Amino acid sequence: MSQSSSLHYRVFLLLLAGVTLAFAWLLWPFYGAVFWGAILAIIFAPLQRRLSARLGGRRNMAALITLLLVLLLVIMPVAFISGSLVREGANLYQSIKSGQLNFGAYFQQAMEALPPSVHDILARFDLADIPSLQEKLSAGAMQVSQFLATQALSIGQDTFQFVISFGIMLYLLFFLLRDGPRLSARISRAIPLSETHKHHLLLKFTTVVRATVKGNIAVAASQGALGGIMFSILGIQGAMLWGVIMAFLSLLPAVGAGLIWAPVAIYFLLTGATVKGVVLILFGVLVIGMVDNILRPILVGKDTKMPDYAVLISTLGGMALFGLNGFVIGPLIAALFMACWDLFAPAPEEPAARPAEAPTKQE
Repeated sequence: MSQSSSLHYRVFLLLLAGVTLAFAWLLWPFYGAVFWGAILAIIFAPLQRRLSARLGGRRNMAALITLLLVLLLVIMPVAFISGSLVREGANLYQSIKSGQLNFGAYFQQAMEALPPSVHDILARFDLADIPSLQEKLSAGAMQVSQFLATQALSIGQDTFQFVISFGIMLYLLFFLLRDGPRLSARISRAIPLSETHKHHLLLKFTTVVRATVKGNIAVAASQGALGGIMFSILGIQGAMLWGVIMAFLSLLPAVGAGLIWAPVAIYFLLTGATVKGVVLILFGVLVIGMVDNILRPILVGKDTKMPDYAVLISTLGGMALFGLNGFVIGPLIAALFMACWDLFAPAPEEPAARPAEAPTKQE
């Protein structure tokens, strides 16, 4: 390659990088819509292929039917749950503000039921100041409920932005479903890696996306629904709200929904509601806890599951940086990170995989 051709090639690479970054910056205001359009297209791509085959290769009709199924099975239930959650959060805020629901009083009642030996232990760690702890708990509950209540106002104010993003997502999803194989093949050809490595990374990418969204959301929804139903049976106010919170916490391994139902069960035991406490503990351990052990291997698969510590850290980091979208983006980045390092430095028991060689310059 001559010096002039080499210079032209470098300038072209800079131009390519520049316009790519500019295009990404242009899409950033709607990155959530673009992101979820691509994620849903990956998840429903097998259904799109089967429908296209049954319809004799009519890709437009198959994409339209798949899009309608996405609306019916995914988007409408999520919209219904979100609206109900905001309303229940607003009702909870009003109950706390009016004094009808007083978490501080519940906390004081539980503390007074503790034996003297526990009070002595708390005093050693400067945790015996019940009024101070009670005030902090009440303030925290008020802030959380106020946040949920204000979401109704913010959603109303951002209705136009939401409608635009929602329309972009559906529009993009249709074309990604219809032209997905062609686009993925073109992207694959543009990646300067060996075919083996491209296949490995693409397989890892699609597996993690489907496992995170399909598997983890199904597990979280099941645990949240079961927890919310049990809370409703036990007469706990805001059962749906607590069920949704348990569903979100279920996305985090090692902690999960137990952060909600366990303190409630302890409160029941301390305040004399022994039957409710025992029932909630048994239900939480034997039913809510076992859902993860039963459903996750079926929906996710043991071979594709990352270590729990990697999922936990990447999920928390992703949600801290990208908000709710981070529960997919975080594990996806972690999975690609681990996949690239597996290619570069495979484990001793795995066959060695040579990194892709850089193309040699022809002088």
